[in-house]
Amino acid sequence: MSKRVFFFGEGRTDVDSPDKAALGGKGANLCKMAALGVPVPPGLVIPTSVCNEYTEIRKLPDGLMDEVRTKLEEVNQQTGRIFGGSEKPLLVSVRSGAPISMPGMMDTILNLGLNEETKKGMALETGNDRFVEDSHRRFIQMFGNVVMGIKHELFEEILEEHKEKAGAAVDTELDASALRELIEEYRKLVKKETGQEFPDDPWEQLEKAIEAVFHSWNNERAIYYRRMHAIPDALGTAVNVQSMVFGNMGDDSGTGVAFTRNPSTGEKKFYGEYLMNAQGEDVVAGIRTPQPIAQLEKDQPPAYKQLIDIQQKLEGHFQDMQDIEFTIQQGKLYILQTRNGKRTGFAALKIACDMVDEGVLKPEKAITRMDPESVPSLLAQVFDPAEKSHAVSQGRIVGKGLNAGPGAASGFVVFSSEKAHQYRSSGKKSILVRTETSPEDISGMEAAEGILTSRGGMTSHAAVVARGMNKPCIVGCSSLRVDEKKGIMTIVTEDNKSIELSEGDELSIDGGTGEVILGLMKTRESEIQQALAGEIDGEKSEIARNFKRMMEWADQSRKLSIRTNADTPKDAKVARMFGAQGIGLCRTEHMFFEGDRILAMQEMILASSVEQRKRALEKILPYQKEDFRGIFDAMDGFPVTIRLLDPPLHEFLPREEADFKKLASALNIDVELIKRRAEELHEQNPMLGHRGCRLGITYPEITEMQVRAILEAACESSASGTD
Repeated sequence: MSKRVFFFGEGRTDVDSPDKAALGGKGANLCKMAALGVPVPPGLVIPTSVCNEYTEIRKLPDGLMDEVRTKLEEVNQQTGRIFGGSEKPLLVSVRSGAPISMPGMMDTILNLGLNEETKKGMALETGNDRFVEDSHRRFIQMFGNVVMGIKHELFEEILEEHKEKAGAAVDTELDASALRELIEEYRKLVKKETGQEFPDDPWEQLEKAIEAVFHSWNNERAIYYRRMHAIPDALGTAVNVQSMVFGNMGDDSGTGVAFTRNPSTGEKKFYGEYLMNAQGEDVVAGIRTPQPIAQLEKDQPPAYKQLIDIQQKLEGHFQDMQDIEFTIQQGKLYILQTRNGKRTGFAALKIACDMVDEGVLKPEKAITRMDPESVPSLLAQVFDPAEKSHAVSQGRIVGKGLNAGPGAASGFVVFSSEKAHQYRSSGKKSILVRTETSPEDISGMEAAEGILTSRGGMTSHAAVVARGMNKPCIVGCSSLRVDEKKGIMTIVTEDNKSIELSEGDELSIDGGTGEVILGLMKTRESEIQQALAGEIDGEKSEIARNFKRMMEWADQSRKLSIRTNADTPKDAKVARMFGAQGIGLCRTEHMFFEGDRILAMQEMILASSVEQRKRALEKILPYQKEDFRGIFDAMDGFPVTIRLLDPPLHEFLPREEADFKKLASALNIDVELIKRRAEELHEQNPMLGHRGCRLGITYPEITEMQVRAILEAACESSASGTD
């Protein structure tokens, strides 16, 4: 039987060449950091292959827990603690770790190993009863939700009741006695909801937690995320069991998330957030709005200096921007995770170009750092400056948060994922407004045009996921209050004016500036498109300069030429602007739908004789020639592949009664004649029917007109100097 559990700890690991496919991204990087001498809390990794075994047999493989016990003994030895011991007890976290990062989509359990006996040992060691009770209540809440399937909201309701009873505004104001009462209420909730007592045996807790993390690979939100990002189901997730370090042991403890560069802009500046006297989930969940990382230099100078050194070491080793999770326990720094950070398209472009300038990457490697799916975000529309100025003058900019995701978005306010889907299904755009988002909101975030939250920082769930989707997003808008049950948001302006919006009200957000704007806003082309079109000086725009460099590097490496789909002169100009080397498909039917052209086309279709049809085609000929001339001029010597009229003719005729009458009036013919002709031309299977070359055989005059337009346009273009 092959080895199924691998140890890692300070200075050593069981794995010679940590592999993400086998150990998951988190596990592989923990092993790498351990080998680099980074202060990593020791632990063990159960590889992705075991997840696939679990999925197949629906239980943990025989003998797995025996291997876990053996490796956990090594963790005991390195930490000087004992898992399940009544003195110096070892507590662990149990986390997922897929080969491809899926932030927040699978389950995590912290403080595992706590019960009434181990609590006594912790209290004796720390002398901090409140910390111990708080750790226990967090564990019961997390385990009860993840492993035992009890809704998170039920625990939160009990917590809010106890805070109200104690007159506490936040969790940290509950004393040890109040927390003990809360734990008893949590135990009663578990019994009521499951019919079972909460398990106190640490080994039972661990086995169930490992199984729950493997099970979470196939939870609804994880499946949705994989579909959205084309991640194969067969990859599976690893499980990481790691000794706990605590950021909630007092004012000299804390936890945070940091990036070696700004994940929104790409600026080379250490960037992140932290909370003192908190655990990691508090930062990521966005429950409390954290402090900027620069403040840590004042709060914990030695830990800050060490963190700066480590982040430089990690970025240098991985040669990419890193997303680092850390905890400070009573002044000592621990690194819990590092991974290549999620970033906006803007940040990806700047980081790749900067790393070439710094000598870290070669241009051919920098190209691979640009996710093709993120390129459209570089071209995303921005709010029209005149429209923005008008909004400012009208006092419609009512709030500001952190600019967590790029671009501009306008839509109707919604407060749930379900509503975001409903609006999209009905063809309406929406802005998802939440206090904070959770992994359950993933589908709603995808359906909405943009996301706005009142809590959270740049490393919160909303910010990380929105950046991955390249969605406009504002987080931590502190003047915003959201009542999701009532469907109301209230925002307090700088002049202390309270503005209330309900579902369906119009709202705009600027993901570039963090501004919240009342009403809908017009947008315009991105800075890159403006530079390519010569509307602004591209040399004065950093993003336009970087885009040009990236495309030049791509040209040096590529083996294929790229042709575009373009049906109009405008399309052809844009395609050339972006470097297309010809048109692979020009669909001529799209030329007929603009302005008066459709009327001439409909007249041709309704003609009762060849002569009438030719007269109508004579009206269409100048339009066709004009378009082809514009396309040939734009391509200027590059090839153009033209498809003659292809769709069935009924697609050019109206479908609604009002449109039938309007056409009859315009052509001065009987409505019934139009309806009858539409019925005659209607195809049961339009993909196989009377279309394409069959139209040319039935109506050769159509082909004759189109070929004439093409040749005359080509001759005129050539005569004017176009290749």
